[in-house]
Amino acid sequence: MGVKLGLLVRLEAKPGKEEELAAFLEAGRALAVAEAGTVTWYAFRLGEREFGIFDTFTSQDGRQAHLEGPIARALAESGPALLAGAPAITPVDIVAAT
Repeated sequence: MGVKLGLLVRLEAKPGKEEELAAFLEAGRALAVAEAGTVTWYAFRLGEREFGIFDTFTSQDGRQAHLEGPIARALAESGPALLAGAPAITPVDIVAAT
């Protein structure tokens, strides 16, 4: 079965916390690699304080496991110190991919 589902997450760093958030996201890569249901995981920067995560899954079970997994727990723990507000999490359906 191919990749059919994704998550798009937008994050805004608190002023002065941009590099800490970038380092946090870089460290999250190892956690994503360990998740059996996560096919791809990207962390990116959109602007000075704006960051994002895009990840893909082959099943709803994999996506749900990711939402309840170690990255989500780490973000819930560290988020208040790093983020200007709550993450904007948008589930997406993949229309086409290569």
